[in-house]
Amino acid sequence: MPHPQFAIEQLWAEAGFTPNPAQRDAILHAAGPLYLPAGPGSGKTRVLLWRTLNLIVFHDVPPDAIYLSTFTEKAARQLKEGLRGLLGLASNLTGRPYDISQMYVGTVHSLCQRLIMDRRFYTERQRGRPPVLVDDLGQYFHLYQLRRWEAFVQAAGLDGDPVRDINALFEEHQHPGSRHYAVTHTLALFNRLSEECLTPDQIAPSAADPTLAGLARMYAAYLDSLRPADQPASTDFALLQQEALRVLDGQDDAAPVFQHVIVDEYQDTNSIQERLFFRLAQGSRNLCVVGDDDQALYRFRGATVENFVQFPQRCMAAFGMTPTTIPLDTNYRSRRRIVDFYTDFVGQCDWCNPAGGHFRVTSKQIRAANPDAGIAVVASTWAAPDDVAAEIADLVKRLLDAGRVENPNQIAFLFPSLKSPMVGRMQQALESHGLRVYAPRAGSFLEVDESVALFGLFLRVFGRPARGDFGGEEYENYHRWLDRAEVEGERLCQADRRLDVYVRDRQAEIAQAVTDYEALVQVAERQNWPLDQSYEPRRMKRALYDAARLSETARRKLGSPYFEKVIERRSADGRPFSLSYILSSMTALDWGVLDLFYRLCGFDHFRAMFDLAECGEDEGPVCNLGLISQYLSRFMDEYKTIITASLLQDDGMPRILFSAYLFALCRRGESEYEDAEDPFPKGRIPFLTIHQAKGLEFPVVVLGNARKDTNRGPQPVECLVQPLLDREGEPLNRMAEFDAMRLFYVALSRAKNLLVIAHPKGGGQRINKPFQALLDDAFPRIPQLDVASLPVARLEEDETPRSYSYTGDYLFYRRCPRQYMIFRKYGFVPSRSQTMMFGSLVHRTLDDLHQLLIARRSEVS
Repeated sequence: MPHPQFAIEQLWAEAGFTPNPAQRDAILHAAGPLYLPAGPGSGKTRVLLWRTLNLIVFHDVPPDAIYLSTFTEKAARQLKEGLRGLLGLASNLTGRPYDISQMYVGTVHSLCQRLIMDRRFYTERQRGRPPVLVDDLGQYFHLYQLRRWEAFVQAAGLDGDPVRDINALFEEHQHPGSRHYAVTHTLALFNRLSEECLTPDQIAPSAADPTLAGLARMYAAYLDSLRPADQPASTDFALLQQEALRVLDGQDDAAPVFQHVIVDEYQDTNSIQERLFFRLAQGSRNLCVVGDDDQALYRFRGATVENFVQFPQRCMAAFGMTPTTIPLDTNYRSRRRIVDFYTDFVGQCDWCNPAGGHFRVTSKQIRAANPDAGIAVVASTWAAPDDVAAEIADLVKRLLDAGRVENPNQIAFLFPSLKSPMVGRMQQALESHGLRVYAPRAGSFLEVDESVALFGLFLRVFGRPARGDFGGEEYENYHRWLDRAEVEGERLCQADRRLDVYVRDRQAEIAQAVTDYEALVQVAERQNWPLDQSYEPRRMKRALYDAARLSETARRKLGSPYFEKVIERRSADGRPFSLSYILSSMTALDWGVLDLFYRLCGFDHFRAMFDLAECGEDEGPVCNLGLISQYLSRFMDEYKTIITASLLQDDGMPRILFSAYLFALCRRGESEYEDAEDPFPKGRIPFLTIHQAKGLEFPVVVLGNARKDTNRGPQPVECLVQPLLDREGEPLNRMAEFDAMRLFYVALSRAKNLLVIAHPKGGGQRINKPFQALLDDAFPRIPQLDVASLPVARLEEDETPRSYSYTGDYLFYRRCPRQYMIFRKYGFVPSRSQTMMFGSLVHRTLDDLHQLLIARRSEVS
């Protein structure tokens, strides 16, 4: 293919982009491994875009031969749409179209799923069969459900009190008898073992602790449970990567599928991901990694910052060559004093490795492109926490009144945790000025008004579960929430007579179903028919049909000709239904929890929420209802799809819905609705964890709490896994210190124009030592700041275009705008949804046959 008759500089001029020398070198690098340590605000996304364009347009690399991994799906979408725009500029000059529809762009997990199905990795070009992906919540319930948990404990051979033993192993002293915490810690261990590719056989012999040895056996049982003989295999996120690596290992090294592998946020990769990326690049050795070790925040998810810090040495070991290293260290985001401050901050820690070298990349020297040397970092007056909050709130009000920011959502308050007492103090201080706060991860989704109202009605329909013989603050708080929901459900029924009649009708329907079931069971008992025996219509049907107190609805179901044919067919196949199944089917409700949800949404209280969203006045309530529909759908997946009378007996339904499922969600801290595409609604000040803020930037940042405990030591899972590894990592006794430094470095580097640090005294709010060293008596304080000296920050809209489909969006909207709003925009889960379309199935089948013929034809030739 002929090369373009112009240089990339012409495209840069068209796009209004002038790269600095380091950016230019990184973009034009086209062969061999590339190592890009990139500081905050250094334009790494632009570099990735232009480098990918350079490969496609000027080096004729097919888009489907490029593997580009990002940390989030939003980042992947931004890269895709940005690349489409730049390639459109190139097409205007070359006259050639550039199709990136088959290019690998996404998170590592999404790309692993795609890779497993990629025909290029299989003989005869047959499509791989990906296992069913179990997300974090599904993984939790896979272990948490009592019957499964008891089976796993038995497989582990853990005697005595296994819950207390497991919690003791993980130093869970606050909740020693909690199965929830035992499951949470166990899953953290399982995921780390999977990410390190450690097998149960490798763990058990070296486990001196009997509980750890038992967990190794439980891990083996867990792996077996994901691959049942009679059902499709499942996998969790960690094991999905192992499956992708297994597929790659079956590929011939001489024919690399990907000519270039590019990985963003490499400091947050784990061991199995590192193996995947090196394996993908094994044939070409074109592995480019971008990241910043000072922003490595995800050790708690198994991330290994050494992957990035030691990348040059690992390239030498894998490829026999060192990478080209190009630090991206010019900051285009922040004013000079902000850059100087966070650079000084990270220097307060001793990063030297006693074995030689450092525990961080020292080649990058961050400097600000903005020469403005005015005051850009201030601390509050050293005062009591309430006074600090009041002073900062007053500053925020002055910033808004002076027009230094156009909207409150340009001022972000960052905290290590939103459970800190300073969060409440800051919120109260801001609200005293009439300023509203948006803190989606500060509360549970159960606490929002929509959840209280809806589940209050669910309590009236199904009844309230009996209170167990449990204690603890979490349990008491949950039952206080049930009290509140119960009161709200009663209030709504009193306010809406139609709603009250509907709820009473459902109560009567449930009572009749239970009566029918009890009547049928009594017949079976009188006839001495065990419920687990096969159902024999000729011998049993008449006696069941004549049962006393049996409703006409149940009789119609029992006498259904269609159902009789199904029973006959199953019996002829040698798979007869059990009597228990027949009795449950005859008395099951013809609606599920999602059906009930949508019927309740039709009443005035909830319908008004849809009206508010449709006119654009307030989308919050409908967003929360959409989230509730998602959690109810998960309940049906994890527990019960059909509500049977046997389940309704003895408070079974309230017990599994309220005492098991919703209480588990409450303990997991499932938060209220949060829109990943538009996370900061206008008119509100966002309160975020520092983890949430990673990758973002704001004109004004307030670090609301400069304290994080570093005396607790490393996470217990690290202490259990480290001895099993054959590599040297960061010292266990310094992990907490390093993690705190990186956490605050991320927070400090989010600010563009002004960084404010809360500096309270007393009340247990002592700030961490690096801040103490920097915030001396000479450090600028809020009273010294002239607000008028700050640059004016304009609102910046997300310019990334959204992609829409003709059938999935346009035709859906034309058919029913309100349904489009509900299901497409706000993420409601349809009741009884049909997820597989016939046309899609036919298309895939024809495509599979086509690919098989291609492979056979290649063999003949």
